[in-house]
Amino acid sequence: MGARPLSEVEKRILKEIAINAIEGVLFGVQEISPDLTERLKEKGGAFVTLKKRGSLRGCIGYIREIMPLYKTVREAAIQSAFHDPRFEPVAREEWKEIEVEISVLSPMKRVDSIEEIEVGKHGLYIERGPYSGLLLPQVAIEYAFDRETFLEETCLKAGLGRDAWRSRDTSIYIFTAEVF
Repeated sequence: MGARPLSEVEKRILKEIAINAIEGVLFGVQEISPDLTERLKEKGGAFVTLKKRGSLRGCIGYIREIMPLYKTVREAAIQSAFHDPRFEPVAREEWKEIEVEISVLSPMKRVDSIEEIEVGKHGLYIERGPYSGLLLPQVAIEYAFDRETFLEETCLKAGLGRDAWRSRDTSIYIFTAEVF
């Protein structure tokens, strides 16, 4: 499921891009122009999660492969730090306490049976009409969700009822993520 794994160098470059993008907004730091591998120039989906002392501080991403992976990470980092509607924008004073985590997503695969969902391996994306919600694979691990709870929580994130996943009108997709 998905493109070839990222090398350690590629992961480091993406982390630098994310951190540099946020610091560019916070401190006016000049953006770096790293040497990009072909893999980082390929279109890809990704999320950037910010945590402060272990608690969520922002998480935004792009599930569709609409721009090169390095640009996806850059944009997700800025959105996560300054435009996640659940949080105030990250302030200069707290930046040193923030951890940056990147999740590079595989392409989405629609499931025909919930038996295909492997908790801890797969993330979920649920869609029904104008509503959609996504939970990354690590969320199920952090909260010790079983498969049904993972489905219910993804439905709630989408603004749907807890049991919406049972409806034929609901589409369920799985994906994997390289998290670093």
